[in-house]
Amino acid sequence: MDVGWVYTVQESMHAYAANVYTSVVEELMKDKKRTFIAVEQEFFRLWWDTVSTETQRQQVHQLIQDGQLEFIIGGQVMHDEAVTEIDDQILQLTEGHGFLYETFGVRPQFSWHVDPFGASAATPTVFALAGFNAHVISRIDYDLKSEMQNKKNLQFVWRGSPSLSESQEIFTHVMDQYSYCTPSYLPFSNRSGFYWNGIALFPDPPKDGIYPNMSLPVTSDTIRSYAGTMVANIKQRAAWFRSTEVLWPWGCDKQFFNSSVQFKNMDLLLDYINEHAEEYGVTVQYATLSDYFLALSRENLTWDVRNDQDFLPYSTEPFQAWTGFYASRNVLKGVARRASALLYAGESAFAQHLLKYPSGSLCKMWALEQLRNLRWQVSEVQHHDGITGTESPKVAAMYFNHLLQGMFSVKKLMVSIILDMFSAENNTKRHSYTYNEVEREKGAKSNEQYIVVYNPLAWNITTFVTLTVNYSTVNVYDEFGQPVPAQIQESTEPHSKLDLYLLVTINGLSYRRYVVKVGNYPPNEESAIIGRKMKFKRQVTESTRRPGKRLLPILNDCYMVMIDQDTNLMHSIKDRASNRTIGLTQEFLEYHVNGDTRNGPISDNYMFTTNGSAAKAYQAVGLEIVIGKLVTEIRQYFYRFPGKRMWREREEQSKPDELDYLYAVYSRIYNVPDGYDMTFLCTRIEQEYKVGPLELNREAIMRTSTDLNTNRVIYTDNNGYQMQKRQYKLYINNTVARNYYPMVRTAYVEDEYARLVLLSERSHGVSSQGNGQVEVMLHRRLWNNLEWDLNYNLTLNDTSVVRPVIWLIVGSKPLTDALYQRSGLALEHRPVVTFGQFAVSKGSQTRLSQEVAEDFVILPPNLHLQILSIPGWKYKSNHTEHMQTIHKDQLNSASADFDRVLLRIRHLYEKGEDPVLSQPVTVNLKSLLKGLGTVLSVEERSLTGTWDINDVNRWKWKTAQHYKEGFINWSKNPKHISEDSTVTLHPKEIKTFFIYFQK
Repeated sequence: MDVGWVYTVQESMHAYAANVYTSVVEELMKDKKRTFIAVEQEFFRLWWDTVSTETQRQQVHQLIQDGQLEFIIGGQVMHDEAVTEIDDQILQLTEGHGFLYETFGVRPQFSWHVDPFGASAATPTVFALAGFNAHVISRIDYDLKSEMQNKKNLQFVWRGSPSLSESQEIFTHVMDQYSYCTPSYLPFSNRSGFYWNGIALFPDPPKDGIYPNMSLPVTSDTIRSYAGTMVANIKQRAAWFRSTEVLWPWGCDKQFFNSSVQFKNMDLLLDYINEHAEEYGVTVQYATLSDYFLALSRENLTWDVRNDQDFLPYSTEPFQAWTGFYASRNVLKGVARRASALLYAGESAFAQHLLKYPSGSLCKMWALEQLRNLRWQVSEVQHHDGITGTESPKVAAMYFNHLLQGMFSVKKLMVSIILDMFSAENNTKRHSYTYNEVEREKGAKSNEQYIVVYNPLAWNITTFVTLTVNYSTVNVYDEFGQPVPAQIQESTEPHSKLDLYLLVTINGLSYRRYVVKVGNYPPNEESAIIGRKMKFKRQVTESTRRPGKRLLPILNDCYMVMIDQDTNLMHSIKDRASNRTIGLTQEFLEYHVNGDTRNGPISDNYMFTTNGSAAKAYQAVGLEIVIGKLVTEIRQYFYRFPGKRMWREREEQSKPDELDYLYAVYSRIYNVPDGYDMTFLCTRIEQEYKVGPLELNREAIMRTSTDLNTNRVIYTDNNGYQMQKRQYKLYINNTVARNYYPMVRTAYVEDEYARLVLLSERSHGVSSQGNGQVEVMLHRRLWNNLEWDLNYNLTLNDTSVVRPVIWLIVGSKPLTDALYQRSGLALEHRPVVTFGQFAVSKGSQTRLSQEVAEDFVILPPNLHLQILSIPGWKYKSNHTEHMQTIHKDQLNSASADFDRVLLRIRHLYEKGEDPVLSQPVTVNLKSLLKGLGTVLSVEERSLTGTWDINDVNRWKWKTAQHYKEGFINWSKNPKHISEDSTVTLHPKEIKTFFIYFQK
């Protein structure tokens, strides 16, 4: 059941989703032979909380205990695999698993990832770490699936991580060409087959219970035809697999909402086939996934091993490459990732505040509810028709609204935490205070503006934060009264005033406080540096001048960027560390696509099909350069339409005319003063793009062309977790689109001497269509007359203006290896800035000064703090004790558990990727967390926290390398936690802990 695709969650709950669980529970209770598998938790949790009766709840407990109702995957949603970030995947799994374990004591052990549009190699690792025994997928490239069917290779053991390899392998089953639905064709009827409850009706279920397209009932007249059709399909599918057991899915999207009629007909058909088993040569039974995989494991077959290659991109036909959704609804992709980053910051801010100031006035339960709200919304949008941008406009609006509401809640929380720390005068209001634009304006109009900056990463950072101010002369001071390096300059936005860049250094998981004072105060101190803008003549693309003759250098300690004044484009970048210059230029282009099915294949929300090569999207380029001691900003404006207005000089205007340019790129390089860490600031070129609104049926790209000899090979990431090498492939049809891949955070091209890395704060489609090239699809605006798209309102007439950010790193492989992982996370998790008129007493000033002087949670550079959180789950860590609590029905009366802290740490590097950073790392958790309090005990858990690591016994499937079946028991692994709370993380390992502190 899709959480949000064509219809909103609320519409789906009303029309069919609630009826699924109500009627399924009723029907399962009638016959113990019947079974049902439930996948996504959002609909089930809504039914459980708002619809179900006490009797139905007791029945669900009984059905689970009897093995008739089985939860598989168990996450909030069936997440997309192409454009989601691994931390968000784990979040939504953790949310669903926490609910299931707390409520029923069950822990899903099988996946049903059959609907995402392609399969990532990170997913089998995630599911293995969660304790799963088998993994089911379906949507892989049509020609590859055909080949695997013919060779009976649809089942294999997948070792998705090259570093973890066998230790986190998982048995994988690929659904055959019929995918995850019951075959709908009946040779004896023009109605859909095997769907006796028909098709869900929106907006209201029919009062008479008669739905559209209900299959012919199973009667004495039709039963033999039904049986023959079903058996023929079973035998056809059996020929594609090696085992005698055949997984035959019964159902599809939006089914079983009228389970009474469905099970009644299914019972008759199954009984008939089994009564005639000798004639048909098959027997059939209701089964859950655990039934199927248990039967399969007993056949004692030897399975092939698939290594770390993913199943992306996904195509269903030669002209149906599902690579367009990598860039669909770019704004939603950006908001989803910003919401995730805010949640990440809010989680650690609340956890450490509660640990360090347990007697504060912040209401714990209120605070937890703010976080739970955003956890739900961030989990929800990971759905494979959510963050992908493949939903209808009203569902996209639903996702936006839910995310923004959740973000508002966590912003309120973070302000309340700050006030609880710093403001003794506001005790009674801290739990509800929120910053808003009015408050910010008050600060901007007064002589002093206070800001608090929080670093959510477990590393010390030196970076710039940007504020909007009204005054050109300001001084900035930190909490110690010391001047802070700052630069002020005209904003790039037409209606904004001035941008103020502050250079901040912040310890891991800590705060800094600053005050911006208007005017030269005190008069003898130097105010913020003023960036001076230089304007250059607009250059047309048809110019007869030979490029490369008039080069303008822009440099810092790491790079020399050359701008060609004859084109106003970037010309080259010199990496000053290696003294190597890379020819590099950037331009905006557009793919023109077809929207009329009568004229050929079309592009839509999902698919990308171009009419040809990308065409240049501009005819002239404007250039401004803002020069300052701290920041130099290169502003390029790409003008599309020639004409009198375009050619008329506007010397009197301070900004380019927005009516003229459709594209812009703002590139910033930083000069870091002596005494500050320049490692990351100096080595990145920050680029912010402005794209749109596009013309209809255009797909906009930024193409970066270099002189690197790459042979059209590009490397892209799987979910921000691991990299994949993408070799350019030639196809008979649709070669451009089928060479597009998702970039969740990272992509790079390289030759034997140098590498160009691109880091993004949202997902895009990327490709290398030429030697040394990398192009990023930034925006899409589409309309087509495909009946299916029109019926479901799935055209993508996106008129928005998008502003994605990409950081560039240029240099040698050793240099970029050391930088790109942490830089990508620094882009994802930028400091959280809070404004307000914070009244700070001397006591709180002293306390803050002490905090600034300490190192809080500082991890080694190759480890990432994936989460530090107080989840609030009420379940017992000991499984036996928890099951006893459930049976005694004692959970409902318990409050949230604020003593359990969830900690998850990830090793960022692959084996052999870097001579130093790829080494195992040993961390003492008590020392790591000493700034938060005294650690009493540590428990290592499975990925989502529901298993004690010592209790996980995953199935071991027999392969050519390992002839014995059995179990993978993690507790026997010597790499687990020691008595003194010391743990070692090997390359790409993710470890999850429950931490308990002394009160």
